[in-house]
Amino acid sequence: ATIASTDMGLLLKDDVFVDFFNTFLNLPVFGQTPIYISSTGRWDLWPELPSHLDLSPPALLAWLEKHRLPHFCKSSLCLHFILCQKLLGFIRSGEAAKRLNWQSADRWLLEKCISGSQGMLHFRAFVQGMAGEELTNFWLTTERLLGLDESDARQKDLYLSLLHRLKATHLREGSSVVALCRTAIGSLPKAGHVQPTSTRREILSKMQEQALFMIQSYWLPKFFIHCKTGMEEEKSCQPLLQEYGERLLQANSQGPSGFSENLFMMHIKRRQGLSGTYCSKKAKAEIWTLVKEGRDTQEMKIPSFQVQPERQPGRAVSTKESCMGKDALGSIPQPSEHPANTAFGGKGRGTSPKRPRPSAEQVLHLEELCEEKVLSNLCSSAPLVQLPSLNKMVKTLNFLPWALSAETCAGRPFRDFLKCQDRSAETHLLDLWHDLEEFLPIVLDPSRENSFFLRHLLGEKICKTYLEEDTIQQLPLETKTLRSLRNHLMSGEFSPWIFRAQKEICKVLCCFYEEFLADDDRTFLQFVVKGMH
Repeated sequence: ATIASTDMGLLLKDDVFVDFFNTFLNLPVFGQTPIYISSTGRWDLWPELPSHLDLSPPALLAWLEKHRLPHFCKSSLCLHFILCQKLLGFIRSGEAAKRLNWQSADRWLLEKCISGSQGMLHFRAFVQGMAGEELTNFWLTTERLLGLDESDARQKDLYLSLLHRLKATHLREGSSVVALCRTAIGSLPKAGHVQPTSTRREILSKMQEQALFMIQSYWLPKFFIHCKTGMEEEKSCQPLLQEYGERLLQANSQGPSGFSENLFMMHIKRRQGLSGTYCSKKAKAEIWTLVKEGRDTQEMKIPSFQVQPERQPGRAVSTKESCMGKDALGSIPQPSEHPANTAFGGKGRGTSPKRPRPSAEQVLHLEELCEEKVLSNLCSSAPLVQLPSLNKMVKTLNFLPWALSAETCAGRPFRDFLKCQDRSAETHLLDLWHDLEEFLPIVLDPSRENSFFLRHLLGEKICKTYLEEDTIQQLPLETKTLRSLRNHLMSGEFSPWIFRAQKEICKVLCCFYEEFLADDDRTFLQFVVKGMH
């Protein structure tokens, strides 16, 4: 995906970018996870640097530009940032005011509702199960595809995979996209017909524009009405509604610019008295130990297996819930800047439907295979800086599944590391883990958009890419696991062997992930040393 600039100093003046970028920076796959407080110009680092080390803001920005921003541009969060920008651009346009009869106060309130990663998450939840969901997914997938170079051998496989997915889902007869873009769709080739890349790109670009127009002119106004209704029922939103009412009386009131106008000097928060060595692996182990101890002391009965919990009003979604396949928004709960973002988290279409439960035999297997997959929310009252006695520090293997889940949202930095280390076998295993992770929510929820087509498409792809007999012999996993997995995936069925395979993959990749964290630490400290001179 393409963003307007690669200058971090300029990008950080955009509050919407800051929101998305903070979400990205705090995905648990990374070692150093800083967060930027734009209202004060302050950076908070985690892990924090020992007192004898120092880092200047210019050195930090240089590190971000080189080692975080390129991954952000490849992430699904960046795609959602671009879509959010386009929606905000429409809201602020004279066309929207004229076509939809929006006053400046209306535009101001809608910007409050949709700005940032949480706003986009609420919008995605609102259109879920309706034609707006398919149009949004089509726009995001097409944006990703059009940003790839088919002639580049490194990008060709992903390009063809996305194109195949589009044809099997959004471009099939009966889809909302086909119904909307009937004229353009007629220009697409029949099966087996070779079409020039430039022509294909032009057609998809036109269809994407039509989908965006429908999202802006139809689904966005419906979302606005939904937001206002939700805010009227939420006490915490009353001050916002009061300000909205006052703005309605002011004909020339200005909406938010989207750019921070504070005059604070950018600085990095420091704490005196910190000693020891800088190690993100140790910091992660401490956090996950705290999470585990918090879970163990909550004295709540955890169900033996739950396919996908319903979203509750006001509750931050987990990585599993928010990723939604390749169209992930991100996994780190973000504090809402505006009360509007709390008004409709679980209202109407935003609440997921009941999920099918597996059979008793599957539950028996899953209790064993998913023991470490269940994570209840950490009590918000437990301060992270006051860690309990860490008698049994968790191992990397315990939190690796969450790190890998977050990697999908982070532009695949761990995969890039493995490729740079010429670890082709491990890269192949990581790809299998992610494909299985993408397959799971689709096969477990038949009500998802294009579920039938996607689960067969992905099942066949996994079998063909990883589970052919000659390939099975080369993978460092149990042969029984892989063959059992293949037998179920060929027919697009759910299987507990998915979890078994993922667990075995994590055991293989664990030491390499630790090397990835160590490499991230070394790179970060190099910039610290440069910043001290």
